[in-house]
Amino acid sequence: MGLVVHRDRLNPQLCEKLVGMCPFGVISLDGKGGVDIGMSCKLCKACVRKSDGAITFEDEPALDVKGGVDKSLYKGVLVLCEHFHGKVHDVTFELLGKARELASVTGHQVMALVIGSGVASMAQELLCYGADEVYVYDDPALENFMIEPYTNVFESFIKEVRPSSILVGATNIGRSLAPRIAARLGCGLTADCTALEMNENTDLVQIRPAFGGNIMARIVSPNTRPQFCTVRYKVFQKPARKEFPSNDGHKVRMMPVTPAMLKCRTSIVDIEEKPAALDISEADVLVQVGRGVRSQKDLTMVEKLANALGATIACTRPLVENGWFDARHQIGLSGRTVKPKLLICLGVSGAIQTVAGMKGSDCIIAVNSDPQASIFDVATYGFVGDLYEIVPMLLERLESTGGIGPTQSKEVMR
Repeated sequence: MGLVVHRDRLNPQLCEKLVGMCPFGVISLDGKGGVDIGMSCKLCKACVRKSDGAITFEDEPALDVKGGVDKSLYKGVLVLCEHFHGKVHDVTFELLGKARELASVTGHQVMALVIGSGVASMAQELLCYGADEVYVYDDPALENFMIEPYTNVFESFIKEVRPSSILVGATNIGRSLAPRIAARLGCGLTADCTALEMNENTDLVQIRPAFGGNIMARIVSPNTRPQFCTVRYKVFQKPARKEFPSNDGHKVRMMPVTPAMLKCRTSIVDIEEKPAALDISEADVLVQVGRGVRSQKDLTMVEKLANALGATIACTRPLVENGWFDARHQIGLSGRTVKPKLLICLGVSGAIQTVAGMKGSDCIIAVNSDPQASIFDVATYGFVGDLYEIVPMLLERLESTGGIGPTQSKEVMR
């Protein structure tokens, strides 16, 4: 559904009237004797009532007899490309790999969307990681992320191309864009999915923990399109990069950027980059502590172990709530998703919220005094015992070898 401008019914006086009466200021003169309606239109229909038939509201013929959309009008799996300083974020490649897997079920193509300035060169890399088509919106005004122009461009693309499913990284930018687009299009959004499946009828099964982690919800949107979800970094595997011949059907499409898309009520005065913050999701070796650690002073023992292993310390949510760590150290649904080569869990029970953030680790070593602890269900190696006895023994062994680095940690732990 949307507004339709009938140019043959406009005149200069009516155009001026429409520009002045829009309560949201999204109608502007197009310089050709007509008007443009911006992407920020809220469909209040004030212009419809005051335009004497020059602007009408029309429903798109997409409904079937059951009240849902005609799914045949929506094709393809779309991945939003996130980039920073000319480099594509790895979460984009991970989502392209998953999109390729999902698209193989329905025979649809995998599409990538790039928004920015000077970003056309990124298209080649996206094709090498699984995209069939790359759509590029390249304009100097899009150099820095601004929520209104980026939302306008994203919305315009979806309405024109009509992808069936859209995968967005659960980053700061993705979490800003996705809910706005979903609200504008009137479709659902499933945040922080831990798994995705595709049905043959193109319904995307979006899986994530719910009700405090007590169930794994399987969310489907059978009556709306597009289907929208966000996925955290490190949840899926990054696919292998492949070269492709220039004539094998892959396409790069440069899309027009209109003035209406670039309308924005805010401006960037200055950008001051912050020093790089701790990011446990990038660590190769992690030592995670849970409620099995009795007091904060006992973390000294854990720090010694981490230093000997060349590891970064992580924690579970209760320790953040106790004030022992800040949230950047937390693994889990409400923290970070990690995929290290080696993860040592000390006194971690293995609640589903925590496991969802670590299950992709190459090797998980768990130490817990409870033989029934859930952490042993996902651990590569498990030690039933008191961490206050096991960690000193491990430290003694490491000290006798002079300490080890991250590349050796996994072998020594064996």
